[in-house]
Amino acid sequence: MQAGFQVLKRRSAVGSEWADKFSAIPVANISDSMSRLNSGGAALRPLHAGGVLCGPALTVKSCPGDNLMTHMALNLAVAGDVIVVDAGGDLSNAIIGERMLAYCIAKKFAGIVINGAVRDFGWIRRQSFPVYACGITHQGPYKNGPGEINTPVSIGGMVVAPGDLMVGDDDGLICIPQANVADVYAKSAAKFEHESRTFAAIGQGDNNADGYRAQLMKLGCYFEE
Repeated sequence: MQAGFQVLKRRSAVGSEWADKFSAIPVANISDSMSRLNSGGAALRPLHAGGVLCGPALTVKSCPGDNLMTHMALNLAVAGDVIVVDAGGDLSNAIIGERMLAYCIAKKFAGIVINGAVRDFGWIRRQSFPVYACGITHQGPYKNGPGEINTPVSIGGMVVAPGDLMVGDDDGLICIPQANVADVYAKSAAKFEHESRTFAAIGQGDNNADGYRAQLMKLGCYFEE
């Protein structure tokens, strides 16, 4: 093993049944159920035409502007995988573009996350294949390495280990550790069901005026009578 330049095997991954379950739950509900601490950061935005990203992570750590290890990851991923590339958030060079993404679609991957830049945005935004990135540039990548595959990465403070479940929608991305998927699903599904059931009642009463007034008064807020 050579730290910083190695390709490891993914030892385990969440099952496809969890991807099926979580794909119907909004990321906001999942985030609320995880104490709002597992976000990938506001810089990572969906660039595709629309649709949910959901699947186990195959992780890549690369040098900024270099996609050598990302190319290798495309050869290791299987159908349903989400390739998660930490390229340091650098926007100088695109890590991936139309041709590599077309390969991802052909291989039926579940999506790709680039903590860095992409190119061929006009093509990306016409596709339903989920692509999340920090920015866009026409400048292509280098292919020199080093980098790592299937080691933990950190994106915007969100730690992603190989095999963790990635979920993304229009609001952004979240990572659910393998060990927590059952518990998080139970909580987030219950929250989604509750919010869906009570949505029709919005506007029929007040916005919990007494409760918010009591909370503000407890905090020392003055109310003019």
